[in-house]
Amino acid sequence: MHENIAKLMLRVMVGGLMLFHGIYKATHGIAPIKGMLAAHHLPDFFGYGVYVGEILAPIFLIMGWKSRWWAGIIAVTMAGAIYLAHSKDIFAINAHGAWSIELPMLFFLSSLAIVLLGSGKYAIIRD
Repeated sequence: MHENIAKLMLRVMVGGLMLFHGIYKATHGIAPIKGMLAAHHLPDFFGYGVYVGEILAPIFLIMGWKSRWWAGIIAVTMAGAIYLAHSKDIFAINAHGAWSIELPMLFFLSSLAIVLLGSGKYAIIRD
């Protein structure tokens, strides 16, 4: 029972916090992401994938519908964010003495944990 509650907590934490990033992008646009894509010679339409990875995936992850799949989408989204926005910071420490990419890595590794663990008992459709 406790492991199912832990899986629910992990899903709600990753999905809930990621959703804030998606809502921000939905209200402020993805022009900065398109700029990063262009700097890496990638098509700017890839930028629209952020809406899937930061809005749809978190909502379905919280609900527990195909959690492994949606967590995988978040992991891919975060791998892309680390590559596009944080690749120069991988070995950097910020002004507060913390790893510069700890938040993106937290989302990336936590979503990978959900891929491996599954949704647990408290989900719409368990996987």
